[in-house]
Amino acid sequence: MLEIILAFVGGLLIGSFLNVCIHRLPRDLSIVRPRSYCPHCEKMIAWYDNIPLVSYAVLGGRCRHCHERISIRYPIVELATGLTFAVCVAALGLSLPALKYAIFSAILITLIASDLEERILPDEFTLGGTLVGLVLAAFVLLDPEFISLLLPFHLGPRGHSLAESAFGALIGSGAIWLVGFLYEKIRHREGLGLGDVKMIAMIGAFLGLRLALLTLMLASLLGAILGLIYVFATRKDSSTYELPFGSFLGLAALIVGLFGQVIVVWYSHLGA
Repeated sequence: MLEIILAFVGGLLIGSFLNVCIHRLPRDLSIVRPRSYCPHCEKMIAWYDNIPLVSYAVLGGRCRHCHERISIRYPIVELATGLTFAVCVAALGLSLPALKYAIFSAILITLIASDLEERILPDEFTLGGTLVGLVLAAFVLLDPEFISLLLPFHLGPRGHSLAESAFGALIGSGAIWLVGFLYEKIRHREGLGLGDVKMIAMIGAFLGLRLALLTLMLASLLGAILGLIYVFATRKDSSTYELPFGSFLGLAALIVGLFGQVIVVWYSHLGA
């Protein structure tokens, strides 16, 4: 139980840092300097006003200095990161797989929030995340599904895992790029940005090809259902409104990754 609590607290702290990234990276600002400040009055935020979840509640969601409202995104990102970290440790213990899926969750939470707010998917998290996923595939082995049928030689478990990760990144991103390319040729307007292509490459590097394709299908379904509900509720023009598809990709990847790879393991342990 103690390690789960520590994972939750650690996730809250990481979530606080992710909020800095979400605000600054799309604006090409340094995530290191200056330290945290109010985006409205630009006053520096004291350490006691920067405690995850607690400070937001104490301040009533407003800046201590200018009293402007603080975005609800801040506590949501902190809480979501804390909960996903706790779930990973509860299911997988203090292990490399838990670290892998905690990192994966943190990347996805950042990209979801950034896409919702700014319609930007920062390369630091898409391309950087792809590299991290490839590296972790050498230590947390992926099941060699399609790749084992295609390779004419045996690479060993670690080699097959790396190949599956690379194959998932390349084929997954290539598939979504092709869909966007065909959409643009048929409809004569951009359907998907390169950020979405890079994001599915990151997801493929972490999960492998099969789960990357499953993520794509689930994201398309979520985008169609939730997108139509949102367009209808807000009376947006469906022919011109651009849905934040990266957010649906992120949500689908969280469902596939956490529920498919983490919570199922947890449930099987509880039932054993």
